[in-house]
Amino acid sequence: MTSEGGAVTRPRAPETIGYALKRLFLGRPLITEQLHSERLSNPVALGVLAADSISSTAYGSEEVLVELLPFAGLAAFALLLPITGVILLVLILVAASYRQVVMAYTRAGGSYIVARDNFGPRVAQIAAAALLIDYVVTVAVQTAAGTVAVVSAVPALGPYHLEITVGIVVAMCYANLRGLREAGRPFAVPTYFFVAMLLLMIVVGVAREVFWGLPVYDSENIAGAVQVHQGNGLVMGATVLVLLRAFANGGSSLTGVEAISNTVGSFRKPEGVNARKVLTVIACILATLLAGVAYLAHVTHATPYVSGYPSVLSEVARAVFGGGVVGTAAYALVQIATALILFTGANTSFNGFPALANFVAEDRFLPRQLTKRGHRLVFSNGIVVLTVLSVVLLVVTGASVNALVPFYAIGVFTGFAMAGFGMTRHHLTHREPGWRHKLAINLSAGVASTIIVGIFAVAKFTEGAWLVVVVFPLLVVVLMRLNREYRAEAAILEEFRTDRPDTVNYARHQVFVLVSSVDLAVLEALRYGRGLRADQLIAVHFMIDADHARRLRARWDHYGLETPLKIIDCPDRRVPHAAQHEVLESLARNPNSHVTVLLPRRSYAPFLGRLLHDRTADRVAHAISRVPNAAATIVPFDVQSQIRQAFPDLWEERVTRRVEQVQTRIAGRDDSRIEAYEHPEAPATIIAIRALIGGQRATVEGRVQEVVENTRRGARALTVELGDSTGTLRIEFTANHGTDLTPGQLLRVTGKARQSGHRPAYMVDPRYQIVDPARQ
Repeated sequence: MTSEGGAVTRPRAPETIGYALKRLFLGRPLITEQLHSERLSNPVALGVLAADSISSTAYGSEEVLVELLPFAGLAAFALLLPITGVILLVLILVAASYRQVVMAYTRAGGSYIVARDNFGPRVAQIAAAALLIDYVVTVAVQTAAGTVAVVSAVPALGPYHLEITVGIVVAMCYANLRGLREAGRPFAVPTYFFVAMLLLMIVVGVAREVFWGLPVYDSENIAGAVQVHQGNGLVMGATVLVLLRAFANGGSSLTGVEAISNTVGSFRKPEGVNARKVLTVIACILATLLAGVAYLAHVTHATPYVSGYPSVLSEVARAVFGGGVVGTAAYALVQIATALILFTGANTSFNGFPALANFVAEDRFLPRQLTKRGHRLVFSNGIVVLTVLSVVLLVVTGASVNALVPFYAIGVFTGFAMAGFGMTRHHLTHREPGWRHKLAINLSAGVASTIIVGIFAVAKFTEGAWLVVVVFPLLVVVLMRLNREYRAEAAILEEFRTDRPDTVNYARHQVFVLVSSVDLAVLEALRYGRGLRADQLIAVHFMIDADHARRLRARWDHYGLETPLKIIDCPDRRVPHAAQHEVLESLARNPNSHVTVLLPRRSYAPFLGRLLHDRTADRVAHAISRVPNAAATIVPFDVQSQIRQAFPDLWEERVTRRVEQVQTRIAGRDDSRIEAYEHPEAPATIIAIRALIGGQRATVEGRVQEVVENTRRGARALTVELGDSTGTLRIEFTANHGTDLTPGQLLRVTGKARQSGHRPAYMVDPRYQIVDPARQ
C-alpha cells in the first residue's frame, strides 16, 4: 500500500481505549530485547535481599509479649529472653541449612527447586504451596506492620490503618506492573538505614541501662494495653501451651531467611560463594537485632496495645531516646526507617511470587497464563493475583499483625523443612566431600522445622492457623489436579504424534451458518463460509419468536443475500440441543459427509462484550463438538474496530490520540524499536453516504452529480452534489476550495457530517481526493 507521496505505509489495527490507558498508566511497552537481569554486588545484595528477614525484628518481640502478658503477667518480660534464645538457635540451624542450599543450587527457586530435583515435581508442590502462601502473607504482614510504624508516630492516622495498608499494597502493585526492579542502591538504602538506627538504639539503650537505668513502663496500668495477668504470673505463664504459642508467634521473626536461596542467580560469580557470605551476614545482623530489641523490651517493659499501635519497638525507642529535640528526632528516624524497611520487605514478594508461579506453571502445576510477561516485561498476572489475595487477607483480618501472624510461619517453616529434607536427599545421592556433616545440618533443620510447623498448627489452631491447615492441603490438591489435566492433554498429543488417525475423504461437505439477526458478523460468517467451497451452504435460524423470524426473513430479502435461509422452530428454546439435532439429521440423510457449523460472534471490548452477549455460541459449539464428523467454528467479528475505523472522531478515538500525545511527552523521545511498528498510518474506511452520522468525521466515495457556483456574502462559494448507490451528499466549499471539481468525477471525501433536523447530512470544506477523472 502506498500513500499519495509514494511512501510505503502499513495498515494499522485501531488501538482500544483500554490499551491507550494502559500506556498512560504503565508506560510504553517494553520489547523482549530489553529483558535483562542485573547482577548484584554483595553490599547491594545484602541491602536488597535482607529487607524481608531483618524487618521482622520490628514485630517479633511484640508478638511474643502479646501471648505471654495475659497469662504470665509481668513475668512475660522475664520469659521473653529465653524464648528469644530458642528462636536464635533455630535461626542458626536454618541459616546453616540454607548455606548448603545456595552452594548446591545456584538457580532461582529456593526450596521449590531443591524439592523438585530431589523428590520430583509432585512432592515439590508442598514447597510450592508453602512458598506461595508465604509470599501472600508476607505482603499482608509487612505492609500492616509498616503502617503500624507510621501510626505509632502519627496516632491520628490510626482509624485509617486498614485503608492506608490496602492503599500501599495497591501502590506496590502499580509500581511493579510498571516494571519496578528490586535491584540497585535505592532498594538497599532502607535496609542499611534501619540497621543503623536499630544498632544506634540498642547501643544507646544498653549504655543507658548499664550506667543510668532506662525508664520502665507501668504495664499493668496503661490504658489500651493488652491484658496483663495479675497474680503469680510465672507459674501461669510457664504452662506448655502458652510457651508454645509465644514461641510460635516469635518464630515469625525468621521469615525471609530463605530469600537469598530464591535469588542466587542474581549474585555476581561465583554465585554460591557470594550468596553464602551474604546469607551469613544477614543471619548475624538478624540475630543481633532480635536479641537487642528483646533485651530492651525486657528492661523497659514496653507493652503492646490492643489496637496494635503504638508498637513495642516504638515504645522502646521512646524510652531509649527520651524527650527533647535530639530524642524526638532520633525516635522519628527509627519510625521512618521501620516503615521503609517493612514496605521494602513487602515488595520483595512482588518479585518472588510471580517468579515462583512462573516456575510452577512451567512445570504444568499452575495455569500457563502465569508464565506470560506483560506490558512491561513483568509477570503481570502473578502480580495481580498476589495483590488480590493480599488485599482480601488484609480486609478479612482488619490488617492486624497479631491476626496475620498465625497465617505466616506455617508456610515459611514448611519451606524450611522441604529445603532441609531435600538437601538431605541430595547429600545421600551425591556423597560429596564432607557430606555427613552437611547431612546432619540439613536433616536437623528439616526435623526442627517440621516440629515447629506442628507447634504452629496446634498452638495457633484456634487463632487462624486452622485456615492455613485447611487451605494448604487444598492448594496442593489443586496444583496436582491442574497438573493431571495438562499431563492428560500431553498424553493425547503424544499419542497423535506416534499414531496419527487416517485422513478421511468425505464425499460431501455441508456448511451451516447459524444466524439470529442480519448484522456485520453474519455477513462476515457468510463470506467465510463461501470461502470454504462447500457442497452446500445454508443459513439456519432457530425460531424462538415468530415475529422476530418474520422480520429476519424480510431483512434477509431486503439485503438480497443469496445464501438460502432455513428457519427451524425451536419451541423449547434449547438452541444448542436443536443445533445438535439438526446436524445429526443432516449426517443421517447424507452418509459419508462432514458438517461445519459457523457461529457468528459480534465482539466488542472485553467488558462491553460480556454485557452485550451471552455464551450461546460457546454452548452450541460444545454441543456440536460431540457429534462425529461435525465441527463448530466461532467466527468473531470486531464491530467496535470497524466502527472506530469508519468514524475516527468518536470519543474513544479522540481520547486514544490524546493519551498517546501525553504519553509521548512523558516519555521524552520515542523508542524507534517500538514506534517502528506501533503507529503507522491506517487507511481510511469508506462508508455509504446513507450511513453518515451527524457530528462524526467519516470518509465516503461517490460520483459528482452536480456542481453549482454561487455567491454568499460577496464571496464565491461552491455546492457539490455527491452520490453513491445509497443516497446523495451535499458538499459546500468556501473561498477557492473545490475549483477543480466537475460532474462525473469519482470523489473520495473525508469530513465531519452535519445535520440539521431531518435534513440530509452535508459537509463543509471537507478534504477530498479525485479517485477517477470525469467520464468522457
